[in-house]
Amino acid sequence: MIEKLSGIKLNIGEDEGVLVSIAQKKLGAKPSYFRILKKSLDARNKNDIFMTYSIEFSLDELPRKEEIARVPEKNLPSDPIVIVGAGPCGLSCAVRLIDYGIKPIVAERGDAVDDRIKKTELFAKEKILDEDSNIQFGEGGAGTFSDGKLNTQTHSGYNKQVFDTFIKFGAPAEIAYLNKPHIGSDKLRGVVKNMRTYIENNGGKVLFRTKLVDISAANGRINSVTLENNGKKTKISPYALVLAVGHSARDTFYMLKNKGVNMRAKDFAVGLRIEHLQKNIGFSQYGKKYPLLPAADYKLVSHAGERACFSFCMCPGGFVMPAASEANSLVTNGMSNYARSGLNANSALIVPVTSADFHSDDPLSGVEFQRDLERKAFIAGGADYNAPVQLVGDFLANKKSTAFGLVQPTYPGTRFAEMNKILPAPIISSVALAIKDMDKKLRGFADKNAVLTAVESRTSSPVRIERQENLTSPFASNLYPCGEGAGYSGGITSSSADGLRVADEIAKVLSR
Repeated sequence: MIEKLSGIKLNIGEDEGVLVSIAQKKLGAKPSYFRILKKSLDARNKNDIFMTYSIEFSLDELPRKEEIARVPEKNLPSDPIVIVGAGPCGLSCAVRLIDYGIKPIVAERGDAVDDRIKKTELFAKEKILDEDSNIQFGEGGAGTFSDGKLNTQTHSGYNKQVFDTFIKFGAPAEIAYLNKPHIGSDKLRGVVKNMRTYIENNGGKVLFRTKLVDISAANGRINSVTLENNGKKTKISPYALVLAVGHSARDTFYMLKNKGVNMRAKDFAVGLRIEHLQKNIGFSQYGKKYPLLPAADYKLVSHAGERACFSFCMCPGGFVMPAASEANSLVTNGMSNYARSGLNANSALIVPVTSADFHSDDPLSGVEFQRDLERKAFIAGGADYNAPVQLVGDFLANKKSTAFGLVQPTYPGTRFAEMNKILPAPIISSVALAIKDMDKKLRGFADKNAVLTAVESRTSSPVRIERQENLTSPFASNLYPCGEGAGYSGGITSSSADGLRVADEIAKVLSR
């Protein structure tokens, strides 16, 4: 019989071994099974900050978890399942298919993660952009250069499976129980490499520098896909095509639209990155005890303006990164390593945009809206991939900045500019009012020295590729749009969960 206890309080820094002692006292003997279910920081009272835990334990060993039932060999397709994209969604889908005994082909337009890191460093230092291998494209997807956050708004039964999968491939075991789990960009890179190795060692293939450039369909099915690697095109007849392309695969979106694949424009959000000194965020959140605690984060929403404004992808102790994937465009993103030890905290401040802002009924009008903002940011930064920046005090006073204060930007190369010349007026006014409003909730948020960097435009996909209840596209019965690029997830956990879900659906069809 499994016992559970919740609401256990430990002082900051207190040994978690105390939890086992508590379980032992409850049972009258040392538990054979013990697990932390949840760990969270309670900082509501800055004078009394502590950790709270929920645990479960038993005198009996738990039975081993049942393994996934493999698809009967006689049912395995002679044609391959092709997965386009090696982000969290595509890799999770591929790993799950391997567990079913299916050997997929994963086609990734970017590089393997180690080569991809070199490309991103080259872009940061020398402004040489590889449009197929950058912060948006390559092994691990856009999430590889993020905070590696795993908290999600979706309450899917798949979430635990996602965490178990990541732990299996090298993520810290604590992600299973932390209230706000994160892997960190540095540790996530090792996880995705291990997932790739598992796929390859079990008969699957992962093809880098390989882009989907064409599809053909007949009788309601995809009968061929064309992959391109270094200018060489190869046609494959797939059993199924899984589209896990990510939110920035604009050329792929246009190709799919031209082929008649059902899609529509999707609402998303755009805005700016804001940077503060991490120590100031820590003091505001935790008081004088902040040096003893993990790097403080925040999650803020404001309805002070015409439109809501909210923080997004907050990166404690992190960096603002150059995230362009097209020439002559400027895009930012936030990233933190596992330790979150950088001097600055950064977060996106974003405002929703809808089809009314796009001024078009075209399914890809949101893409063109993004492009317009990114080109304006590129020009405002000097047309050399330096990012346009403005101090918060000057932004609120509607004047151009001339010198940095206590906060130094982490983006590699900046130029002072005016944000109201990049983003539309409704977004600018909503952000300005939100900063003042958020300062009431988090003291120091409107610090005049805080730095704004433009533009944050890739918060989620601007497209939804339509799919039916069985997860297939109305266009073709063997086409599976999934993940963030198709408009069905947002973030690492939900994207991975959608990849697992699609794999389960494919296996279910094959097992009939």
